[in-house]
Amino acid sequence: MRVIVLMKEVPDTYGERAIDLETGLLKRADAEPVLDEITERALEVALRHREAQPGTEVVLLSVGPEGSLPTTLRKGLAMGADRAVHVQDPALLGADLTLTAQVIAAAAKQIGFDLVIAGNVSTDGGGGALPSMLAELLGVAGLAALSSVQIDELTVAGQVNTDVERYEASADLPAVISITEALPDARFPNFKGIMAAKKKPFETLDLQALGLAPGEEEARSIVISAAARPARSAGRRIVDEGDAGQQIAEFLAKNQLIKGH
Repeated sequence: MRVIVLMKEVPDTYGERAIDLETGLLKRADAEPVLDEITERALEVALRHREAQPGTEVVLLSVGPEGSLPTTLRKGLAMGADRAVHVQDPALLGADLTLTAQVIAAAAKQIGFDLVIAGNVSTDGGGGALPSMLAELLGVAGLAALSSVQIDELTVAGQVNTDVERYEASADLPAVISITEALPDARFPNFKGIMAAKKKPFETLDLQALGLAPGEEEARSIVISAAARPARSAGRRIVDEGDAGQQIAEFLAKNQLIKGH
């Protein structure tokens, strides 16, 4: 069995983030890059399955610009993945979910897979739609937002939690699944894994290698405008001289936090 795990590099959640006011895109170079935690949990699911089924191959797949991504992907290899594939191309700058899903689908078809595992939502985007889009493009079943996962040679199953109900779902392989933070934390790379990661296969592909050739106008990301966040101003101080309640009410009404009379 071959399991592809989608990995994404994101700015450190605990660091400051800034937007390029000309492009409207996140200034990734200004923040410490890390693997998104939810994708590390997805990798943990794959590694635990391989421990139960030693014949399983775990392949990391990521789309992102040239730069620090190969280094962060090495962490996934150090955790135990067998090999990594990095898709990078200047034409993907500012790519939206649709184009990103098409590129990942093309890469997954080229690699070959029985199961694709992704996180349910990334910390730098929050769209949460890519796994379902990927299943549609690949023409396979998709299970979204699983809080538990069971994998065998023929099927994948798990529990789905929604705002209104909880239920069990299953699908025949090949399939695409996304997992939630209810799954266990990822393991830490040990020294042996770190040293072994340096010798594991790491493949870099561009759009031409995938048989895709979108032009600059096809990145499809549209930014209407971008502006810096206004500086915080000092709050209004209210001194109670018997009319504090009235002043507070007027302030809230003025800022459309309550309806005025």
